[in-house]
Amino acid sequence: MTKTVKDQMNRVVTLPVPPKRIVSLVPSQTELLFALGLREEIVGVTNYCIHPAEEVMQKTKVGGTKNFDVEAIQRLNPDLVIGNKEENEESGINTLNQSFPVWMSDIFTLEDAVDMILRIGALVGKESEAESIVLNIERGFSALPTSRNHPKTAAYFIWRKPYMVAASSTFIDDMLKRAGFHNVFGSLSRYPEITSEQLKQAQPDYIFLSSEPYPFKEKHLQEFQNICPDTAILVVDGELFSWYGSRLQGSAAYFSKLGQLG
Repeated sequence: MTKTVKDQMNRVVTLPVPPKRIVSLVPSQTELLFALGLREEIVGVTNYCIHPAEEVMQKTKVGGTKNFDVEAIQRLNPDLVIGNKEENEESGINTLNQSFPVWMSDIFTLEDAVDMILRIGALVGKESEAESIVLNIERGFSALPTSRNHPKTAAYFIWRKPYMVAASSTFIDDMLKRAGFHNVFGSLSRYPEITSEQLKQAQPDYIFLSSEPYPFKEKHLQEFQNICPDTAILVVDGELFSWYGSRLQGSAAYFSKLGQLG
């Protein structure tokens, strides 16, 4: 028995009901699949799929999110591959799509993430589990202030050498807004490189150094403090800002604490 659906890129996908051999090419969606209870069905994950730690260690690794090993995936013979437009290379996805059902997410906002969770829940026969996760997420975010008269400004760094920030049309930008911060680089697009001079001119109230993809640490604080001496600089949990699966259940509480900064 099969069913035909559309993914978040409006692509038509026909898959078996329920799928029994799933390969996930996105860390946050891998964690979601485990949260939905699909421990046996997941057969392949990327090298960057790290949660839940014990479970992913037992699964076949298929390379990175960008340079995944198509042949390794083919050997696993999945009946469903789950990817993401931003995370995965189009050429590899197109190759996989010739042989297997490939369902793609495309996420910019919390609403997109909620839609993805519910759709994947329906795909794999875990509707009630997905609805429970979404309820937890929506409860958390509904408790956050919806607006502030004078929101604090922030710059969110994802990379060093060169400096790169999260700007407009990104999931992180949407999360910053929900956390109560105005993105000083929100007029730029996606993940631009910026210079020290641009940062100095922006003079944000806060500089957030993400724990991923670049592993910013406390040792990097002084480097940015030298550029913006009057700015508060923090290393923040990048997973709670950028993972758009079940981990969002913890994001709102984390944002609430950040929003209470002086």
